[in-house]
Amino acid sequence: GVLPICLGEATKFTQFLLDADKHYRATFRFGISTASGDADGEVISENGANDLTARQVEAVLAEFRGDISQVPSMYSALKHQGQPLYKLAREGIEIEREARPLTIFSLEMTDFRPGEFPEADVAIHCSKGTYVRTLAEDIGAQLGCGAYVSRLHRNIAGPFDEVDTISVEELETLREECQAEELDCLLKPMDAGIKHLMAVDLSEDTAFYFQQGQPVMAPQVYRDSEEGDIVRVFETNGPFLGVAKVTDDGRVAPKRLVVF
Repeated sequence: GVLPICLGEATKFTQFLLDADKHYRATFRFGISTASGDADGEVISENGANDLTARQVEAVLAEFRGDISQVPSMYSALKHQGQPLYKLAREGIEIEREARPLTIFSLEMTDFRPGEFPEADVAIHCSKGTYVRTLAEDIGAQLGCGAYVSRLHRNIAGPFDEVDTISVEELETLREECQAEELDCLLKPMDAGIKHLMAVDLSEDTAFYFQQGQPVMAPQVYRDSEEGDIVRVFETNGPFLGVAKVTDDGRVAPKRLVVF
């Protein structure tokens, strides 16, 4: 699915992408549970769910919309004492994990296929930190039959939609057909992942002090923002300089600066 890749100075702004909402298309398969919650995991129960109906699934999906708590999967990249949980899980070690708050903005079933192991196609819009595998497991547990994710595709990550993506195969083909520098046309502006933040323009003189790490006055910020807001900063008719945090006196304090 969609995987934004940041290069060079743009890596300074990856946290904003990590914090962004995600959209997924997934298939939940019922009547089977696996150790990892996906198709790659060892099957730990297989009872079937012949009697499961679309109406029953829809009723349970409704319980998982909105603000919920979720216990992260042992097969995740979260760390315990420096070790990724998935490595511990593969060694047969189970670590107690605290439930985390998250938001499921939408969870819609787009298709249902009955049978011994019914399948439901779902469209999910969720906040950061959501584990779709765990969502499937929790829904399966609520239905009393178990479930795992048999297919998962991320179609939106923050502001980036799959319609704007380029596949690895396409990239390889282009690389064979042209010079490396010609691929630069595929790069997006450095602030493409944070377009939702207000843009602030600084004069050349003010921009100079900002780039030295000093908080500076910006009338636009004083008028249109609040203390603690994060804004994009540009030199007027010039380049993107980085992101800043609005101070209590209406100045912008550098938070991440682009080094030219």
